[in-house]
Amino acid sequence: MSFGFIRTASCSFPVKVGDTAHNTNEIIKAINEASQRHTDILVFQELAVTGYTCGDLFGQRLLSDNALASLEKIIGATKGKSLFISVGLPALHNAKLYNCVALIYEGELLALIPKTYLPNYNEFYEMRHFSPAPSEPEFIDICGFTDVPFYKNTLIRSTRIPELVIGAEICEDLWSVIPPSSHHALAGATVILNSSAGNEITGKADYRLSLVRSASARLICTYIYSCAGSGESTTDVVFSSHNIICENGTLLKQSPRFENGMIFADTDVKRIVSDRQKNTSFRPETSGYVFVDIDLAEKDRTDEPLERYVDPHPFVPDDDRRRTERCEEIINIQAHGLKKRLEHTNCKKTVLGISGGLDSTQALIVCAKAFDMLGYDKSGIICVTMPCFGTTDRTYTNAVKLTKAIGATLKEVNIRQAVKLHFEDIGHDITKHDLTFENAQARERTQVLMDIASEQGCFVVGTGDLSELALGWATYNGDHMSMYGVNCSIPKTLIRYLIRHFADSAQNTELKEVLYDILDTPVSPELLPPDENGKIAQITEDVVGPYELHDFFLYNFMRLSYEPKKILLLANIAFKDKYDGETIKKWLTTFLRRFFSQQFKRSCIPDGPKVGSVSLSPRGDWRMPSDACVNQWLEEIK
Repeated sequence: MSFGFIRTASCSFPVKVGDTAHNTNEIIKAINEASQRHTDILVFQELAVTGYTCGDLFGQRLLSDNALASLEKIIGATKGKSLFISVGLPALHNAKLYNCVALIYEGELLALIPKTYLPNYNEFYEMRHFSPAPSEPEFIDICGFTDVPFYKNTLIRSTRIPELVIGAEICEDLWSVIPPSSHHALAGATVILNSSAGNEITGKADYRLSLVRSASARLICTYIYSCAGSGESTTDVVFSSHNIICENGTLLKQSPRFENGMIFADTDVKRIVSDRQKNTSFRPETSGYVFVDIDLAEKDRTDEPLERYVDPHPFVPDDDRRRTERCEEIINIQAHGLKKRLEHTNCKKTVLGISGGLDSTQALIVCAKAFDMLGYDKSGIICVTMPCFGTTDRTYTNAVKLTKAIGATLKEVNIRQAVKLHFEDIGHDITKHDLTFENAQARERTQVLMDIASEQGCFVVGTGDLSELALGWATYNGDHMSMYGVNCSIPKTLIRYLIRHFADSAQNTELKEVLYDILDTPVSPELLPPDENGKIAQITEDVVGPYELHDFFLYNFMRLSYEPKKILLLANIAFKDKYDGETIKKWLTTFLRRFFSQQFKRSCIPDGPKVGSVSLSPRGDWRMPSDACVNQWLEEIK
């Protein structure tokens, strides 16, 4: 099965300025190395054949003639390798010299792409030597090939991988106001190549990276940037070999600066097409383009590691600084959402159920922040603890301590007798610990919360999270319901970090301690009686599976639209040291079954703030029929 992964490489080698023979040998060595690594696309730096810093030597006919002879050798070196390359060289055409890249595949010269924007400021003076790209398509005879496109708007299409369309621009083109790549992407290019020779000055590397990253995000493409390095003249400037590969705003790989070499990354062109499909602002426009077809096929790399980092926790930034910033941002979004609802309803109080678990803890933190924003007394946050058959001393004690430490009002309503009476009313055997036994407690708790809210003239804040919504792990018209759900688009794996962030920054020692203990408590709805030692008997992840797996499945299924086989492939890579293949397959099957069967619960969920790219709101994001069939997805897993 084709997953759409294309192996890309960006190469900077130590050029010798003006020595085309040396440079050609280095290019061919790199081609052979990339071929051995089963690479599909290889990009070399700007004017790689001659060196970028030749100055007025570019006016020497010997140099341009030798560059052309080198091009023939490079073309020959690609035969039988199924490797697409872009290599920079000067090309003489109609008595004008152009800064070009040659696009080559399997011993064929496919096109010459001339540079559109020539920098002629500060340390750059390219217009002294080169002419800008012609505005109309031309077809030339060169190196024994006829009718070769000599045109900036030329795209290369793979007939065997329809998602792979390649466009190229050169260095300054990217730095211009409207880069050629903008038009390339709209014409269908999913991979943009850039052969560059940007010099290095203080701060430029950060800007260069942000430029490449943002270009890949704005164009919804893969962007491969190859930059000149050592070997170029240092008469006035220094080059750093800063090679970068980005995919739709994500950095896949970058090289250490001032080190020549090659970087590799497997990019996902199917993901790019999927993202473009969803983006209604992306409007294709192919007029004015020349297309060249090749038969490049996806290589079998089954036994090789993927040249791509697969994040096991895609909702959680792995960098400490970014994670801290993200936590602050999310809590602010949640609190501002609740603040608006409090202002709109003119409520100075709110009610929520407090269990001593993760979700209700995060909801209370958000309530406290919203009340602080409004200048309300936090005693108006009415936290209701409702012990019943499964409540343990640990969670009850933590719920009490947490409420007091926050400064909220604690109200205890023991629901045991009410639930017992309900069982008598419907004739349910209390010793039968089935779904009715569990759901009756959840619905009784919701009734208590709703009635207290009515009594207080305010509304109930929901505590359920995104992971629970995805799995349908909520009692319909029980904990499933509230007036405003602050956690509705936050996955379980992220909630832990939000609470830890709040705990780490808390000044109150008692608050800090209770938050750390809540983080250490197993996730449980506590609907079944504790074991003989008074410990939690009902561990959620023993029943539905590990939340870190489900959050991984959810992100890849919803955000990236991946099929089950691709999710399995990536999950086995991401969790190779933690779960075996059969375990991952088992819980993915569970995820898909529950995701499809539980849509009816999501179709009527309360309002709540969206905080990330994945949301299950039936109003803003996910519209799915409640009776959709899961069979094809399950069949693919089999």
